[in-house]
Amino acid sequence: METKPEKIMVVDDEEHILELVELYLGKEGFKVVSAQDGKSAIEKFSVEKPDLLVLDIMLPGKDGLDVLREIRRASQVPVIMLTARESEVDKVLGLELGADDYLTKPFSPRELVARVKAVLRRAKPVSDEVEPIIVRGELTIDSSRRKVEVAGTGEIELTAKEFDLLYVMAANPGIVLTRDRLMEKVWGYEYMGDTRTVDVYIRHLREKLSDLADSPKFIETVRGVGYRFKGE
Repeated sequence: METKPEKIMVVDDEEHILELVELYLGKEGFKVVSAQDGKSAIEKFSVEKPDLLVLDIMLPGKDGLDVLREIRRASQVPVIMLTARESEVDKVLGLELGADDYLTKPFSPRELVARVKAVLRRAKPVSDEVEPIIVRGELTIDSSRRKVEVAGTGEIELTAKEFDLLYVMAANPGIVLTRDRLMEKVWGYEYMGDTRTVDVYIRHLREKLSDLADSPKFIETVRGVGYRFKGE
């Protein structure tokens, strides 16, 4: 049975970038759909239901950050942000809103393809070689369904990268994990950005976990999957 090609949605107002990205992703067997502004991006996203979104921040009308906010209300689809801005504030804000990765313009099309593949790979269920279900106190992490649940509270909504980070930490209890080690395990390729990006995701996890319950047992569970940086 022939499998359907994975669908990538690219949102950018520059026609030549859309054409270039579509060319390179198409060569790798992806189906590519595109949009050139925020409003049409949201409308197309609901119809096309892509497997991954490549989203430029600088868009006419509704910008990429606003688009990401709306999409995250209904979907945890992986998102790679594109930005022409040098400011780290924009990159961090995108990560805060739930982006999985980012690239700064101008970028190499080959690097974008590599990141798309890496992010999609992380978003898929892990292999049978890893522990399928991890239980830490009141926290249950199901790697096959990529679901995280808290006893008596229900499922926690996590982005793909938040899930992977939580899984890695829960699978290595009591081990000091450096930022570089977490990058290696979760990103899966040589990351060229600031490794303190990890801090943003860890803060998200702590906030999402801590907001769900106040019991001492649950708080102990959260600490059990917390992390420490070597030398800190």
